[in-house]
Formats: sequence, structure tokens, C-alpha cells
Amino acid sequence: MYRKRLLSFIPLILMGSTCHAQQFRLEKKTDSLYILVLTTDSTRDEWRLPYPVYRFCTGDVNGDGSIDAIVGVVKCTRFYKDMGHRLFIFKNKRGYVRPLWMGSKLGGILQDFRFTDGKVRSLEATADGKYVVAEYSWLSFGLSFERFLCKEVGRNKAIKIFNR
Repeated sequence: MYRKRLLSFIPLILMGSTCHAQQFRLEKKTDSLYILVLTTDSTRDEWRLPYPVYRFCTGDVNGDGSIDAIVGVVKCTRFYKDMGHRLFIFKNKRGYVRPLWMGSKLGGILQDFRFTDGKVRSLEATADGKYVVAEYSWLSFGLSFERFLCKEVGRNKAIKIFNR
């Protein structure tokens, strides 16, 4: 049984001719305290997230060949005092969890996100009560708007497009 768990637990990432194993996972301690855990073949590191988490996924956001953790948290920021959905991206830096991007805002009012086809897809509300679905890609220091999949639509239509 232990052997079976070990084999299904670690995705492999190829970097040059060396094979490195790593995994990001999220541990819930309370409703407003989560721990982002990075395990590699030789290390374990943790990052405290003292916020409610609404979404967690992984993928190679910045195209460096290493899997990143993408975490949606609910919090206010220095510039946006409202409690809202925020997007944080973490990377593996030599076996340690390190922030890659701690976004305070995308284009609209973030409702949800997912990582698909190498891009962050967002479901966002607008100030006038409509919805947009947008895609963002990594550009040197952060996420950069790439395109709208739809805009100025109702929530149900936006969700349908978001989930494609």
C-alpha cells in the first residue's frame, strides 16, 4: 500500500537530462488558515496563507519547465480595501516555496480562475453587473491580458464559456 501511494503521489518534471520530482499541495488548518506545502525528492517547505482559499491548482505558469502553485485567496489589499478574490502564484525556488506573483487585481472583479492550455483563464464581473471571461499569460513579472473569450454577457453564459 505504501508503495502504491508513493507512485501516485509525485509528478515528474524533466529539466535538462535530470529528472526532479515535486508536488504542491494545500492543507486546510482552519477556515482562514491554509498551508501551501512543496515536497520534492529531497525537501519539504511550507508557506502560511492566513486567508480563506477558494481555488487551488497547479501548472507551469511562467514557462520555465517547473510546476507552479496557483492559489485563489479572499482578502483585501493596501490599494483595494474590499474583501475580494485575489490570485497568488508560487514557485519552487531550490526546494523552497517562493512567491512568483501576488496579484491584487486582474482586469475586473475576479470571481474564479483556472489554469488551462498554459494560460490563466478568469471569470470576472464588471461594475455594471455583466461578466467577462479572459485569458492571461505570463509576461516577465506578472500576468498579462491576452484576450477575451467573451465580454458583457450574463453570468450563466460566462460560466459556460469559462468551463470550456
